[in-house]
Amino acid sequence: MSMKRTNVYADPADLAIIKEAAKRRGISEAEIIRQGIHLAAMANRVWDEPLFSRTYEGTGRTPSKSEVRDTVADAVRRRTDSDPGNAA
Repeated sequence: MSMKRTNVYADPADLAIIKEAAKRRGISEAEIIRQGIHLAAMANRVWDEPLFSRTYEGTGRTPSKSEVRDTVADAVRRRTDSDPGNAA
């Protein structure tokens, strides 16, 4: 992978933390900065496709704790009942 040199301004306290982390991890300060740049780039990337391709009809309100618990329990019960290898 080819790399391009760039200059950035950084807070001295942040640079001190990077220096300490690089020493502790046994890698260069530049590698830590490259990792940080990559994380920032990925966090701000605009993806070609949406993360969720399906939408679901809902009630338009947040379900209560008991509704969530009952729905999960029903799903587990259905799975357990339909799995012949699971003798409960």
